[in-house]
Amino acid sequence: MPDPVNTTVDLGNKDTERLPEGMGGLAKGLAIIEAFSPHRTRMTVSDAAQASGTSRASARRCLLTLTELGYLEFDGKYFRPQPRLLALSAAYSTARSLPQIAQPFLVATRDELRESISLAVLDRDAVLFVARAEAERLVTTGISIGTRIDLYCSATGRVLLSAWSEERLAAYLDRIKIEARTKYSLVRKAALREAVRNASRQGYAFTDQELEMGLRSIAVPVTNSRGAIVGAMSASASTARISLQQMIKGFVPVLRVNADGLGRTL
Repeated sequence: MPDPVNTTVDLGNKDTERLPEGMGGLAKGLAIIEAFSPHRTRMTVSDAAQASGTSRASARRCLLTLTELGYLEFDGKYFRPQPRLLALSAAYSTARSLPQIAQPFLVATRDELRESISLAVLDRDAVLFVARAEAERLVTTGISIGTRIDLYCSATGRVLLSAWSEERLAAYLDRIKIEARTKYSLVRKAALREAVRNASRQGYAFTDQELEMGLRSIAVPVTNSRGAIVGAMSASASTARISLQQMIKGFVPVLRVNADGLGRTL
C-alpha cells in the first residue's frame, strides 16, 4: 500500500503542521470553529478563509458541512455558531478536572476582591480561559470561558511566558505579529521581553489599559507540585475604581493564596 500523501495545513496564527491528507479537512474545520469568539460572532466565507488560513473554497466547504451538522447557521451571507457547539466545550469540562477543581478557588477570590476572576492555560501561542467567577458588578472585558487572547498582550499570557527559556521567548517574539489594542499597548519586543522578565522576578504580571481602555488586569501563576506553571489566575477591574498600585498591593496577596491553594490541590 502506498504511503499516505501529506499536506501542509495552516492553522491560522498557529504553528503550521504537516498532517495526513485524511485529517486536513478536520484541521481546517477546527481552525474555523476556533476563529469564532466573543469579538467575532459571525463570519462570511472570506472572513473564515482569512481567519483560518485556508482557501475560500476550503473554508466554504467546511462552513457548509458545519452548518449541515448543526454547529452553525447561515443566513445567506453570515455564518453564526449554534448551541450544538456547546457540546464540544462540555466534553472538555467533564473530561478534564482543572476547571472543576479551580472553581471554588476562583469563587473565593471573587468574593474577597469583589471583581471577576479567571483561570487561563497555555494554548500554543495564546491563553485559553477555562474557568471564571463573575462579579456582580460586571466589567465589560469580552472574556468568557473559551476565549483565547494572544500571550504577549495579556497579564495571564505574560505569566505563562515567564516560565519559558530566553531562547523560546525570543523565538516566539520573532514569529508573532504584534499589534496594539490601545494607545497604551506594549508593542516593542524589548518592552515585552522586560514585562515577561518582571513577571518572573515579581511573581505577577499586569496590563494597564493595554487590552481595553478603562480596564486593568493582574495575574499570578498557578504551579503544580513539581513547581511547573500550569496556568494563571487573574483579576480585572475598572480604572475608575482602583489604581494599579492598589491592585498590586491588595489583589496580588489574595490571588497568590488561592492560586497556591489550587496548585496544592493539583
